[in-house]
Amino acid sequence: MYRLRGLYAITRDEDDTARLALKVEAAIAGGATAIQYRSKRAAASLRLAQARALAVICRELEALFIVNDDAALAAEVAADGVHLGEDDGDIAAARAIVGDAAVIGVSCYGDLERARRLVGEGAGYVAFGSFFASTIKPNARRAQPSVLAAAKALGVPIVAIGGITANNARSLVDAGADAVAVISDVFAHDAREDIVRAAAAIAACFEAPTA
Repeated sequence: MYRLRGLYAITRDEDDTARLALKVEAAIAGGATAIQYRSKRAAASLRLAQARALAVICRELEALFIVNDDAALAAEVAADGVHLGEDDGDIAAARAIVGDAAVIGVSCYGDLERARRLVGEGAGYVAFGSFFASTIKPNARRAQPSVLAAAKALGVPIVAIGGITANNARSLVDAGADAVAVISDVFAHDAREDIVRAAAAIAACFEAPTA
């Protein structure tokens, strides 16, 4: 999990696997250190094909590869881990599927006590949010930046999510986020150079400010 710092790019639904692969490669080229495969509408066969393709890219480019919601799919493609929301089953069940070496990340919304409990159960990182209005989840529960600093004592990487862009990411980094999870501000673009540029702008928020 030492690599879970910086831009954690989360994919959007994309029917064209080749185009999705190119977008993910561009995000990593721009500075993404982790990729989460998230697909809410694809058939199981397409999800498997896409997850396999992205797992290869992430392995070759040395980015962490996490599968959203689906421990069985994560295990099938030998992903680095799986991310669980509150309705995606418990950590023990996921651990039995993905094995001891895989990381299990969890959504904690704005709930520090949930984060503390799940770290105790074996979560490898915790994600808080939404911090800003999100077009992906417009009705998402909101979190306050203060929860990021409070979560430092948990001893695992802290991820911020929800409406994050290059314009607001630095405020969350300053508040204590080790990584920021971003969907639209990276993957809403079609041209490779635009994805690289967007990813680089967010990744730059983790660099020390110049004097």
